[in-house]
Amino acid sequence: QVQLTESGGKLVQPGGSLQLSCAASISTFINAMNWYRQAPGKQRELVARINSVDNTIYGDSVKGRFTISRGDAKNTILLQMNDVQPEDTAIYYCNAELGARVFWGQGTQVTVSS
Repeated sequence: QVQLTESGGKLVQPGGSLQLSCAASISTFINAMNWYRQAPGKQRELVARINSVDNTIYGDSVKGRFTISRGDAKNTILLQMNDVQPEDTAIYYCNAELGARVFWGQGTQVTVSS
């Protein structure tokens, strides 16, 4: 099993930046980690993914603005969010893939507003 804890969500103005962090309790058997987001009334969407060899993919709406990476801290991934827009407002969830098993964090709220 793995437990995930997200942090870093906050209120930020349009055009600003912030960084989310996801800390996993273990990493040995994790195949990939993802950031998803969901806003009220909208479907959950993939924001970014990073696999065990650090290949990354991004959702179309965030390409060129967001970057997923591994943090220096143990068992941590980051989501650097630049040039954020009101449409980025959502709860952001971290997940981890362990073969056929998927684990989710509780989410962290990001609000982009002037």
